[in-house]
Amino acid sequence: MTIAIKKAKRISELPPYLFTEIDRRKRQALARGVDLIDLGVGDPDIPTPAPIVEKLVEGASRPVNHRYPSSIGMIAYRQAVSDWYQSRFGVKLDPEKEVVSLIGSKEGIANMAAAFVDPGDLVLVASPCYPVYHIGTIFNGGRNYFLPLTKENLFLPDLDAIPHEVARQAKMLWINYPNNPTAAVAEKEFFTRVVEFAHRHNIIVCHDAAYTEMGFDGFRPMSFLQVDGAREVGIEFHSLSKTFNMTGWRVGMAVGNQDLVSGLAQVKSNVDSGIFQAVQEAAIEALRLGDKIVEPSRRVYQERRDILVDGLRAAGLDCEKPRATFYVWVSVPKGLTSAEFTTRLLDLTGVVITPGNGFGEPGEGYVRFTLCVDKRRLKEVADRIQRIKI
Repeated sequence: MTIAIKKAKRISELPPYLFTEIDRRKRQALARGVDLIDLGVGDPDIPTPAPIVEKLVEGASRPVNHRYPSSIGMIAYRQAVSDWYQSRFGVKLDPEKEVVSLIGSKEGIANMAAAFVDPGDLVLVASPCYPVYHIGTIFNGGRNYFLPLTKENLFLPDLDAIPHEVARQAKMLWINYPNNPTAAVAEKEFFTRVVEFAHRHNIIVCHDAAYTEMGFDGFRPMSFLQVDGAREVGIEFHSLSKTFNMTGWRVGMAVGNQDLVSGLAQVKSNVDSGIFQAVQEAAIEALRLGDKIVEPSRRVYQERRDILVDGLRAAGLDCEKPRATFYVWVSVPKGLTSAEFTTRLLDLTGVVITPGNGFGEPGEGYVRFTLCVDKRRLKEVADRIQRIKI
């Protein structure tokens, strides 16, 4: 007889994972024979550059790489991360103490709460956001306090609006620029205010910088660690996924304050066995080549951005032309909710997008399009939307 199986409370209380729900709806549409154009998930369609793949093949053939790797990463990989941060941002890192490898930044983001959030601790989360920031808090018994990102404030959190008692209790703050899902960017002035806020209230700052290399029109997003005092309060998460079209490879890094890096590394040593060393060797090659292999992707996304934004505007939709990321954050037509507009597009055009409220309540009234299909299909997206009455 089958036993009664009950999931942990932390699982049963979770909202449906955003992209799981999108996948379910896509399957239903495909079963109906719909020609879907999927702009719902930020998964680059551009292949990983050939030199990275070649380095993986070479590394995978060596038996030395077939054994357990270090959970914190090969020193050669951590040195490559340090070298890249120095050349890209002018930030000098100690590869021994201030860099830890991640099995994709998602893993590190989730494990950050395991390292530093005790039951009852309060975590500040700028929202709408990547859901893993607040899910990590929930998994570890903490409490989330959401900071709404609004158009009026350029989709930056208003730190001055945080009640004093909330700021006094807060242990951690999550921010992400360039931002997913809004595509907003942050300048040095904002990061400086974040550092001052963190010092004043003794708060750990966690900055997800996964999209710094997806800047357009010559714009080069900065690292949080470029600001004076940032290393004393913060840690930055980065990934090769979006930068080098390596989402399936699962390789990233966390850098910054050595105590924060050490705490995260301690959790990882207990829950994972690190990244396949051949993948780390390929990642070293990617970081070494840097802009030589990133710039072609950047040009592709910029062209796609222009095609999609111009097409959406021609269809009567309100959206800004993003300076970074491969997302376009679009206002929903009046009279519709984010979910209703998403459903309407799927049913009438076969275009898959993501409702803004799926990233948090402040995202209501918006939807997110991605640029992860070729320009021909993006032109078709605009044509399909223009043919319906929004």
